[in-house]
Amino acid sequence: MLWPAMSPTLDFYFFIGSTYSHLSVWRAAALAHERGVELVWRPFSVRTLMREQQNPPFVGKPVKMRYMWRDVERRARRFGVPFAGEPPYPIDRDERANHLAMRAALDGWCPEFARAAYHEWFIERRDPGDEATLRAIIASTGHDPDAELTPARMAECIAAYQRQTDRARELGLFGSPTFVCGREIFWGDDRLEDALDWAVSAAH
Repeated sequence: MLWPAMSPTLDFYFFIGSTYSHLSVWRAAALAHERGVELVWRPFSVRTLMREQQNPPFVGKPVKMRYMWRDVERRARRFGVPFAGEPPYPIDRDERANHLAMRAALDGWCPEFARAAYHEWFIERRDPGDEATLRAIIASTGHDPDAELTPARMAECIAAYQRQTDRARELGLFGSPTFVCGREIFWGDDRLEDALDWAVSAAH
């Protein structure tokens, strides 16, 4: 008996609060679909790992931060990703939007939630971790804020988020976005195409 070929998979580790993840949140799904790759969305606390590694990205580094915003703007223009200038930063202090992303990932609507969250942050210039903004994000995806917020705050969902962060630590992740195929890691939106190529080649 011939079994149907399995689609290659690529894990997409991201953190709502990561600036470069804005680009991948808008780009990754379409590119993965074009190449026949299943993209698995995995929200995790890169902030926790950066603190452990004593690796703050931009805060307190004004020269690097100026470059980062210009670089994001250039890449957004290149790929047709929405960008309306420098948004508030940092955001989501309590990682509430990320807990909700975990809830959405468990229920299969994480891509819609992540794009809506980044739209609020980058285009509307609102913190996606704010209560009112988070409710608006959920509603914009067609889900009931009351029905989704309560489970996202429960220990089970937060524990799943922590387990995913633990897995990221085990893999040696240090930034967001990161794409993972097996134990191969590809850090940054500019490595998205490389990661997809690797996933396709590894499946053959």
